[in-house]
Parts: sequence; structure tokens; C-alpha cells
Amino acid sequence: CRVTIYRRLCYNSLSIYATQIESNPKLLVHTALNLTMTASQRTSKMMRKLAKNNILSPKEGVAMADCIEEISDSVDELNKSIGELGHINTSNFALTVSDIQTWVSAALTDDGTCMDGVTEVGMNIYLKNLISKHIVKVAHLTSNALALVNNY
Repeated sequence: CRVTIYRRLCYNSLSIYATQIESNPKLLVHTALNLTMTASQRTSKMMRKLAKNNILSPKEGVAMADCIEEISDSVDELNKSIGELGHINTSNFALTVSDIQTWVSAALTDDGTCMDGVTEVGMNIYLKNLISKHIVKVAHLTSNALALVNNY
């Protein structure tokens, strides 16, 4: 986790898997990507519930729908990354790592785009704070996963 920006989050999220990961960098990256994807899926599910259960203004509804789409894209990119990591070998190592870096970076951009939309629309403070809390955690997990991929 020394290569990550959010070290405490990295240690807290990955330390419970330390005995399985040991010193296997591929397993470390795989676990980080899986944790990030799971957090993204949970955030998307939470946002879908909020969108259904709350009366949103038209602007809030558009921002929420856009954010849900961005997080869905992020999940897809993380899923592709996990799949590619499973197919990595010495003959395609550099190209595969490059693809994974691209997808995880795109997922991080999606997280940022979602956050921008939520903060710019003037969403009610309760929803804004709740969504922001989850998106920030997902973005930090994504950033950490990207740092681990970059160090792989």
C-alpha cells in the first residue's frame, strides 16, 4: 500500500486478505480491483434506491441518472480489468497491464464525472452528502487500485 495515495484505506480494506495475498502482486491487484468493483456496485444500488424513493427535482433526477450511468460504466471497466488480469501471461504482460491501466483510469474518471454532476446541480444537502460520501470512497478505492496496477 506504500504506492497508494490513500494508504489507510488501502491497509484497512486489504489487510483482512493478507494471509491469502501474502506477497503475490497479481492477487493483491485482483483483490483491490474486486473490492473496488463491489463498492461501486453497492454505491450504484444505493443510488438507484435513492432515485426511486425520493422526490427529486428534474435537475436532481438528471444528475442522479447520469451519476448512476457513470458508476455503471465504472463497474464495467473494473470488470474488464479483472477479466484481463486473469488472462495475463509473460507474452502479453505489458499490453495487458496497459489495458488494465486504461480501464481503471477510465473508471476513476467516471467516478469524478459522477461527483461533479452531483455537486454542480445544487442537489439537496442530505442527498448530496450521502452520495458524495459513497462516491469519494469508491474514487479513493479506484485510485488505490490504479496505483497497485501501475506498480504491478
